[in-house]
Amino acid sequence: MQTIKEAKPRTEAENLERAALVTGIINKVRAEGDAALAGYNEQFDGCVRPSLRVTQEEIRAAYEQVSEEMIADMQKAAANIRAFAEAQRASMHELSGFAPAPGMDLGHRIIPVSSCLCYVPGGNYPLYSTALMLGIPAKAAGVERVCACSPAVKGTDHIEPKTLVAMDIAGVDEIYVTGGAQAIAAFTYGTASIEPVDIIVGPGNAFVTEAKKQCYGKVGIDFLAGPSEVMVIADGTGDPAITAADLLAQSEHDFLAKGILVTTDRTFGLKVVACVEEQLTELDTANIAAQSWADHGEVLLADDLADAIRYANNYAPEHLEINVRPEDEAYVVDGVRNYGSLFIGQNTAEVFGDYASGTNHTLPTLGAARYTGGVYVGTFLKTCTYQRFTDDAMRGLAPVVERLAHGEGLSGHARAAKIRTEK
Repeated sequence: MQTIKEAKPRTEAENLERAALVTGIINKVRAEGDAALAGYNEQFDGCVRPSLRVTQEEIRAAYEQVSEEMIADMQKAAANIRAFAEAQRASMHELSGFAPAPGMDLGHRIIPVSSCLCYVPGGNYPLYSTALMLGIPAKAAGVERVCACSPAVKGTDHIEPKTLVAMDIAGVDEIYVTGGAQAIAAFTYGTASIEPVDIIVGPGNAFVTEAKKQCYGKVGIDFLAGPSEVMVIADGTGDPAITAADLLAQSEHDFLAKGILVTTDRTFGLKVVACVEEQLTELDTANIAAQSWADHGEVLLADDLADAIRYANNYAPEHLEINVRPEDEAYVVDGVRNYGSLFIGQNTAEVFGDYASGTNHTLPTLGAARYTGGVYVGTFLKTCTYQRFTDDAMRGLAPVVERLAHGEGLSGHARAAKIRTEK
C-alpha cells in the first residue's frame, strides 16, 4: 500500500483532563439534579428556561417555523426509516419448543427495553436527521418510553425547530432541552424532572462520549463514537468528481472527520485530489471541510482489489463505498466484513444513508465496526432465554450438573441439582 496523500497522525483519544472534567459534571448532576442542568444550560448555551421538558405548544410552534416542503421531506425519510426498521424487527423471531433432550423446553423471548434516550447533538449543524434515525427504530422495537434531548440553540431557550419537528415525526414521547455530559448524567441517574432510562443512544462530541463511557454499566449505551469517517474503494473506472464530493461530504462534519480513498489507479487518485481542491472553492462549509481534508484526508494506492479489501477490513470504517467495475462488485462485497454501513456502486451515495434511504446513520467509528454494527431496531431489544423441565428430564440432567458443579468446587450448586432427585 502506497500513499498518495498522507494524513496527520491523530492524537491519543483518551484525554485525562476531559475525563476529570466530565466526572465533575456527572457528580454535580447527581448531587444537584435539575439545578445543575439549569446552570449548565445557562453556562454553555445561554438558555435560562425554567422547565427542561418541551411542551406540546412548543412543538406546534416549531411546525409553524419549518417549511411544508421540509416537513414533507422529513416524513418521506421517516417512512423509509420506519419501513426498514419494521422489516428488521419482523426478521427477528422468538424461539420456543427447542428440546436438546426429551422433556426439556428451551427458548428465548425478544423483549424491548422499557425506556431510552435519543441524544441529538446541536453543535455546528442542526442534526435533525439523527432524531429520525434514533426515535423511529426505538418505536419500531416497542420501547414504551422514548425520550430525546438536544441543547438549546445558542442564546435561546429552545431546541432548533427542525430538530423539534423531527423528534415529533419520529414519535418521541418526552423531549428535553439539555445536552452535553450533563444530559447523559441526568438520564442515567435521574433528577426531579427526568426519570432515568435503560439505554442511551446517539452521537455527540468528545464530552458526551466520555460521559457515556463513564455512565456505562448504570445505563446501557449503543457504543462509543468518535469522529465521522468514510472510505471509498475505487478501481479508477468511476467519476473522480463524484468520489471527491463524497469525501468532502464527510469532511464537512467537523475538523476531525476523515475521508479516505483506497484506489488501485494512481491517476484516478491524483484526479480525486484535484477535484477535492476544486470543489472546496465552491463549498459553503469549506472552512471546516478544507481543514479536515488537509489534516485527516488520505489517498492510498493499493496493489490490487485484494490489497484494498485487506486494508478496509483492518481499518473497519464507519461508511464504506464500493466504486468498482460491475463485474468486480460481488468480489469486493463478499470480501469486506468490517464496516458500519456499505454503499455499493457509484449511484449509491453515502449521504443517501445519512438522510433518507432507510438504513441507520448512527454507526460505529474508530475501528468499532470490527465488533459491532450500528444502531438498529435490535439495539433496543433484549434476547432473553427461558427453560422448562419435566420430571424425567430433570432426573436425566441433574446428575450431570451435580458432577460438573463438584468439579468446580461449588457444592451448593451440586446440592441444588441433587436435592431435586431426592424429593
